[in-house]
Amino acid sequence: MNVTWLLAWRNLWRHSRRTWLTVAAMVFCNILLVFLISLQLGSYTMMIDNTLGTFSGHIQVQHEGYLDQQKMRQSVPAVTALAQTLRGQDGIAAAAARGIAFALAASEERSFGIQIVGVEPAHEPGVSTFPGLVKRGRFLSPDAGANSDEIVIGSVLAENLKVDLGDELTFLGSGRDGSFAAAVATVVGIIDTGFDEVDRSIAEVPLAWFQQVFAMGDHGHSVVMRVTDFATVPQQVAVLGQLVAAEADLVVLDWDALQPGLRQAIASDMTSAWFMYGVLIILVAFSVLNTQLMSVLESTRELGVMLSLGMGPGKLARLVGLETLMMSTIGLAIGVLLGGLLVWYLSFAGFYFPGMEEMGKRFNLPERMYPELSLLAILWGPVTVFLFALLAALYPALRLFGLQPVAAMRAA
Repeated sequence: MNVTWLLAWRNLWRHSRRTWLTVAAMVFCNILLVFLISLQLGSYTMMIDNTLGTFSGHIQVQHEGYLDQQKMRQSVPAVTALAQTLRGQDGIAAAAARGIAFALAASEERSFGIQIVGVEPAHEPGVSTFPGLVKRGRFLSPDAGANSDEIVIGSVLAENLKVDLGDELTFLGSGRDGSFAAAVATVVGIIDTGFDEVDRSIAEVPLAWFQQVFAMGDHGHSVVMRVTDFATVPQQVAVLGQLVAAEADLVVLDWDALQPGLRQAIASDMTSAWFMYGVLIILVAFSVLNTQLMSVLESTRELGVMLSLGMGPGKLARLVGLETLMMSTIGLAIGVLLGGLLVWYLSFAGFYFPGMEEMGKRFNLPERMYPELSLLAILWGPVTVFLFALLAALYPALRLFGLQPVAAMRAA
């Protein structure tokens, strides 16, 4: 067995330039895959955080069925007290109560149907990026109560209604008890999220004022939470489910239930990315195939002598396999080491491309991307390259079973 390994090692370096070129191709491919996969997984984490941090949060407590049909009567009782309780739970970074209603907003010139969101001004910044997207004016006062008629609206809605800071808006809607809801609020801030659909319909008011206008009592429609560690969301859902179990009509929903399209978007992007990775891996596999074929062809006479001396084609095929195994192991080790060091550095320093800082400031998002430093991200691509390289050696190895000793020794 030792002789076979030594022979394989000698044959591998018979043409050292070709071997090193093949190893270099594998190393480059492995470094690139480690970087791209780690960056891709890191971008998914950032995308999830940004999407959920915009409005929906990681977890919500709602009335059962409210997610599918947002009816005013499907509410959460003592919503602010519940939010206060949840803020004290381990692993919960922030929690804020909300109420949501649909109403007709009218200025002196125009009227539009909008969504009014009652929020806790002091706690809403912990679960949503909307407060940081106020481009003109300010967000709601942290101590705004039932008598505070402040409102923050989207930039497109402000243009449509032809209102500005300090102008008044009249609201007409329906209360939780079916009563007629009407009120006047003063615009103190204008939000610009960069998404016209959101900016066209969003309006936020103090929750206490919302509860008074829409006859909600102490009710709201959700408690939105952000966790300290995203990986603990399933455990937090289970714990919170037991906490609110006393209220038969309340449910705890995770981000997957709140944003079902997010996971689908990630799966679709992953599929398209692996198509590109697959092309890269196949190119490296063909490089290995070419190297081993050339090695077999150039060693035909030597292989013929071995066959005539009694060495079976199976042992020769094993020899080719060992050569490929050694070459692939070198490429795997160097590629994983260099790729891992690169990802480790970028996981602290971050990665950005031109225009990312401006985009981060514009949308209140992180200005750098951080690759995911994990064993899966680092080994996923290189191990796939390693396996495909071994598969590529099958064809040259199988050719040896049809090699005739006399014809091989006569080869030029």
